[in-house]
Amino acid sequence: MAKQDFNERMQSWLTDRNGSDELASVAIFVALLLVVINTFANTLTISCISLGLLGYAWWRMCSKNVAARRRENEAFTRLLGPVAPWVRNPPAALREHKEYKHLVCPKCKQRVRVPRGKGKLRVKCPKCQEKFDART
Repeated sequence: MAKQDFNERMQSWLTDRNGSDELASVAIFVALLLVVINTFANTLTISCISLGLLGYAWWRMCSKNVAARRRENEAFTRLLGPVAPWVRNPPAALREHKEYKHLVCPKCKQRVRVPRGKGKLRVKCPKCQEKFDART
C-alpha cells in the first residue's frame, strides 16, 4: 500500500516535466567522463565542472518549462549535425554506418542512403529525381 502511494506521488510530481533529452544525456555523459578523468587528475576544478554538469542535467530533466527546454534541445541537435544519430543511439548508428553509405545529391543536396558493398551504382534522388553514379 505504501509503495503504491509513493509511485502515485512520484508520477504526479513528474507530470508536465521535461524529462531526459539529448542535451541532458550529453551533459551526464561528459560529467561521468570527467569523473573518470578526475580519479587520475584529482583536481577541484574538474570535480566542480562535473558536479555542475550533473546539476544542469537534473535541472533540465525536472524543468516544467518544456517549450523552452525543447527549443534548447533542438538548437543543440542542429549544432551536432551529422553526429546527432551517434548521440541518440550509438549502437544503431554503428549498424547504420556498417550497412549503408550516405551520399549527397549533386543537384538538390538531399542525403540518399544506399547499401554498402554493391560496387558502382546508378542512384536516383528521391527528392529531385536526379540520376548520378556512385561507388559503394
